[in-house]
Amino acid sequence: MIDKTASSNLTAANLSASQKARLIYDTARSEMSGRLWRAALGSTEETEGEGKSSITAISQSDPIGLDRLLAILDPDSKAALDTAAVPQAEAPAETSGDAVSAMGGGPNARYAGMLDAAAERTGLPASALAAIVDAEAAKGAGGTWQPYSRNPRSSAAGLGQFLNGTWEGEAERSGTWLNSTAEANGWLDARGQVKAESRGALLALRYDPRASIEAVADYASANVAALRRSGATIGAGTTEVAQAAYLGHHLGVGDAKRFLAGGLSPDRARKLLGAQVGSAAAERRIAQAGSAVAAHRSWLMDYVGKHVRPERFA
Repeated sequence: MIDKTASSNLTAANLSASQKARLIYDTARSEMSGRLWRAALGSTEETEGEGKSSITAISQSDPIGLDRLLAILDPDSKAALDTAAVPQAEAPAETSGDAVSAMGGGPNARYAGMLDAAAERTGLPASALAAIVDAEAAKGAGGTWQPYSRNPRSSAAGLGQFLNGTWEGEAERSGTWLNSTAEANGWLDARGQVKAESRGALLALRYDPRASIEAVADYASANVAALRRSGATIGAGTTEVAQAAYLGHHLGVGDAKRFLAGGLSPDRARKLLGAQVGSAAAERRIAQAGSAVAAHRSWLMDYVGKHVRPERFA
């Protein structure tokens, strides 16, 4: 059950001084490289991932950048005074749930209680959620998921690697954990849309492990349902559900529908493949496969087969 009233300032007090310095440096570098990357591609962030074209892109002046990060890392700073309160990630609950049993004393055991809670709320298997996070999250030593990660090629951040626009969309979608949290914090206006002045605090929440896991669960549930409604055949098995949910998470439900139906255009397939492996590698794969559509399908299905493996968490 979500506690809509509990909130506190999100901090990174557990990071050492050198880790904080590295995080600040990486964020500053990623902001610049991300802008250069999108300029080189001539694309918006919507072409980089989930593809939710109905969501307005966040402007470059959005406060999720370096100033917001500094406020998170140093709650005593002036910038922190303007940082909206966000729910603190809960410690893994003492439970005998599936994820706790499966992950045991592994590198990501601290997230097991969060996975179980999200699984119970949405009805998706905890192992499926763990597999999606494992495929998306940046990894540290020993395969440890890195909650403070950000993709330098896009705005994707956190354990779930949500883009700015997709995260905002999930906050505005009624019934999600993120929507409840945004309402509780006063981040939505009378129309249920994210207030401009609240975007920074909302986007910073991607670095909260619990928030990311809950959002992964809600997004996965919605994507699987949408794919089934479109006529896609998705079995009831955990692997089928996890892999279908990942396709929706990775491509966005629109492109996922087209991908499963074999309807991605060559230009779209080339752009998606290039965003993942780089333009030069993409062209080599296209030449080998004979078409952009075949090359993208081969790469993505191979990636999903190797990396979205819920049996490792079952």
